[in-house]
Amino acid sequence: MRTENAPPPVRPGGAGRAGEAPREPATRRPPRPKRGSRTERFAPYVLIAPTALVILGLRLYPLLLGVNFSFTGDGERNGTAVGFDNYRELIEDPLFRTALSNVGLLVLLLPVAVAIPGLLATFIYLRVPGHRLYRGVYFFPAVLSPVIVGAIFNLLLAFDGPLNAVLGHVGMSPVDWLGDPAIAMFAVVGVHVWATFGMALVVFLAGFATLDPALLDAARVDGASLPRVIWHVIIPRLTRTIQFVFVTTMIGMLTSMFGLLFVMTSGGPEGSTYLPEYYIWIQQGQMNRPALASAASTVLFMIMLVVGLLQITLLQRSGKDD
Repeated sequence: MRTENAPPPVRPGGAGRAGEAPREPATRRPPRPKRGSRTERFAPYVLIAPTALVILGLRLYPLLLGVNFSFTGDGERNGTAVGFDNYRELIEDPLFRTALSNVGLLVLLLPVAVAIPGLLATFIYLRVPGHRLYRGVYFFPAVLSPVIVGAIFNLLLAFDGPLNAVLGHVGMSPVDWLGDPAIAMFAVVGVHVWATFGMALVVFLAGFATLDPALLDAARVDGASLPRVIWHVIIPRLTRTIQFVFVTTMIGMLTSMFGLLFVMTSGGPEGSTYLPEYYIWIQQGQMNRPALASAASTVLFMIMLVVGLLQITLLQRSGKDD
């Protein structure tokens, strides 16, 4: 029983006064995240410092020294500043112009060099019969030395070698694969692609691991053909991987073909298989022109930088359009 002097009941959420609207329960503010200690903030920088120092000391600093050395002279003018004389000599050298034209040929053949491992990785991802065996077989050439690969294909592509023997059996005339200036560069590039596409294949397979299988299943339900699946599903989802393979393959073509060139053609016939890498070795090792070789190295670096940035830009635009 309520007495007359008893206080009014307290309403939930209210202050207990008669006629006063009930108050909303006070909301608690989430606690502010504690700021990490100074050690935690600087830990990432400490961890990447050794790698950054190695890159600065063994990559960027020698690169700057090489660029500076390219503006000095050789022989009697060793160590003296000569301005752009070395670069003018490069432009006037027919062998270097041939090397630059071969770089243009490599750029044109680059899509083929990327498409081959891309298609093979697609077939392996789709689990064609024997896909596990193919994965190991395709990567096997990547572990071989370029000297060994060049020696093997010297025998296969010789004028009296097995390949021309097969052509003779089918009624075709033999081809001078390594002695014809119009064919030799294509032969060397083909051997290089065969010897190195296994690494790009592994990169593509890693990219396929991030692909959602439901997209492929949906495309199959819709009745899409394999070319349409590749063009509309796989390529747009693997744009980053394709960019990486394009850039690394181009760098490999420009900087990793010396062994094949040295063993298979030695820059011939008639200098038709010269690349800047081989030209640099000739000037440095045989002609004793280190400053001229530094200028050629600088030109090669600029070519790789420009071509790589153009490839990334074009692939990014195509990915946005899709």
